[in-house]
Amino acid sequence: MTNSKQDRVNKDGKLTLTFCGGVGSVTGANFLLTGPDGISILVDCGLEQGTHDSDLHNHQDFIYDPKDCNFLLITHAHLDHIGRIPKLVKEGFRGTIYSTPETLELTKVMLDDALKIATQDAAKKHVPPLYEERDVIESFKNWKTIEYHKDFELAPNYSLFIKDSGHILGSAMFELTYKGEVGGKDYTRKIVFTGDLGNSPTPLLHDTEKITDADYLVMESVYGDKNHEDSGVRLEKLRKVFLDNYHRNGTLIVPSFSLEKTQEVLFEIHKLMESKELPEMRIYLDSPLALRVTEIYRRMKKDFNEEATADSRKHDIFAFPGLRISDSSDQSRMIVKEPNPKIIMAGSGMSNGGRIVHHEMDYLGDSNNTILFLGYQAVGTLGRKISEGNKEIEINGQKIKIKARIEMIDGYSSHKDSDHLVLFVNDTAKTVKKVFVVMGETNASLFLAQRLRDYDGVNAVHPEEEEVVVLE
Repeated sequence: MTNSKQDRVNKDGKLTLTFCGGVGSVTGANFLLTGPDGISILVDCGLEQGTHDSDLHNHQDFIYDPKDCNFLLITHAHLDHIGRIPKLVKEGFRGTIYSTPETLELTKVMLDDALKIATQDAAKKHVPPLYEERDVIESFKNWKTIEYHKDFELAPNYSLFIKDSGHILGSAMFELTYKGEVGGKDYTRKIVFTGDLGNSPTPLLHDTEKITDADYLVMESVYGDKNHEDSGVRLEKLRKVFLDNYHRNGTLIVPSFSLEKTQEVLFEIHKLMESKELPEMRIYLDSPLALRVTEIYRRMKKDFNEEATADSRKHDIFAFPGLRISDSSDQSRMIVKEPNPKIIMAGSGMSNGGRIVHHEMDYLGDSNNTILFLGYQAVGTLGRKISEGNKEIEINGQKIKIKARIEMIDGYSSHKDSDHLVLFVNDTAKTVKKVFVVMGETNASLFLAQRLRDYDGVNAVHPEEEEVVVLE
């Protein structure tokens, strides 16, 4: 790290916020709050995913010295928020990591899986891996948990309060309050980091809690320029796509994120079959990671909303007639020999790896088949290329003609849409001095920032990567 970067990040006597990642991109969340007393607090440390230069970006040095950071706060367990934690530790971070208990349990599973994939990719490309197993193990040695709604003193002058963002199991918004002196005067500021904000109401989780008294707000904008269907529309669309495939005797493949999306859809299918709105059909869950995550969801059903909690007391809400589990690679390969109609749910959700790409090779060339996308597809990912209507793609060096039907249901996104992001900010519009719109593609972030200025009259901006802002 150069001295010029060090000087820009650490401005003595000021409370500063540095945008180290997650700007101009949905992925790679990484923010640094530095206090007048030199305390450095990181929020999230995620992988950049999907772009052609993601690997290069992920291997680059951090713009701060990890050894100088005191704390790391993790909003939730998606890899674009946790994926570079072992790299941070490898490069000298020895501070304390804080998250909800649920996020800790999920992170253990997610990083274990990510390590295997990263090691395999590095071997194929003949490059050093981003981190090794010992770095993952070291990451959990000083990891502590905080429950929702508990007042917590992070350090002298710094307090923390966690609210539920409703995005995935254990997802958190951090209300970080600094109360001390700046320039010889008493100074209190509440900075809220939203992480990702849930698409409330969700089938499983509680609604996103309100923020009403933020001074500064660092918020996501994945769907800053788009709106979703409502929950009733998305469920009906899911039913129709499933039935259409069933009656055509085809194969429906569903790229699905192993964390949250898979559990939501399993629950929705469970409800449709219980109410006889879907006939029993062969549905293959082909994701070892999703199976491990689902077990954590079963153990932590105390976090479910009222409907899901009531259902979970009566039966397993993630199981239904016709569900088939494909745990091993051999079982995954055998699915192609199974008769139609059938549905295959597999990771990854953006088709940028995992077992889904092999199913896409098998099924995308047949016009009787369907591929269903259930959420955001990042720029550069295979999922984005398919969803945009490309007639030919390349998978593992092989050209694949796309003749299958392409369906999309945005309502299953785990992110708030544009209208609901605006309403979220409206709750704290009277107190907020500035809103930093991040974690979205540039056009989406700029669109949302403009909407917030026009609708709420707030000072909303889209910062630049590596920009340092003094919180006056």
